[in-house]
Amino acid sequence: MIGERPEKYKAFIFLGAPGCGKGTQGAILGAIPRLYHFSMGDAFRSMDTRTPIGQEFISYSREGMLVPDELTIRYFKTQIDARADLHMFKPDIDILILDGIPRSVEQAKILEEHIEVLQLFHLSCPDREELITRIRKRALKEGRIDDASEEVIQRRIRTYEEETRELVRHYSDRRADINANQAPVKVTYDILEVIVNHPEWQTFAGDV
Repeated sequence: MIGERPEKYKAFIFLGAPGCGKGTQGAILGAIPRLYHFSMGDAFRSMDTRTPIGQEFISYSREGMLVPDELTIRYFKTQIDARADLHMFKPDIDILILDGIPRSVEQAKILEEHIEVLQLFHLSCPDREELITRIRKRALKEGRIDDASEEVIQRRIRTYEEETRELVRHYSDRRADINANQAPVKVTYDILEVIVNHPEWQTFAGDV
């Protein structure tokens, strides 16, 4: 039925180190019909802390505690359901592009109650110097001078690698490694080549 909410949303997951271009690629692909880009970082930045769920996040932050994975996934589900209710995201004909979630195997397991992960796109940047240059340029462009130091950048990259090593293994049966050191247009091309050959995409595209 048109507009009916499925039991699980279908999704492609984008995973990559800071500066690899996840946001850029998500924005480009999200402009293509039948794909809907959702950035967890953007959702966090726009959180209304006056709401009950926003107050829960504040309570953990105030105590200096990590936000539980269950709460993060609950906030994600609230956000994506709201977009479906507003018909911004049409789950009967759209596939999600998830950027910034899940961040761990624990989150992935909880997320599986709500999401059918069709493919993991691992945006790999083997050239560490290129990655550092990109992060530094972005930090300076956004006026975040402290984030432009090599020590901070190296720490962010190490944290990412430690957090996501097991997550990459978790999705090893549906992982596509994309070389993100290439020009953005070539990265987009390589991602689209995987998407258009995916059986679920062909089903969705055929229903248009």
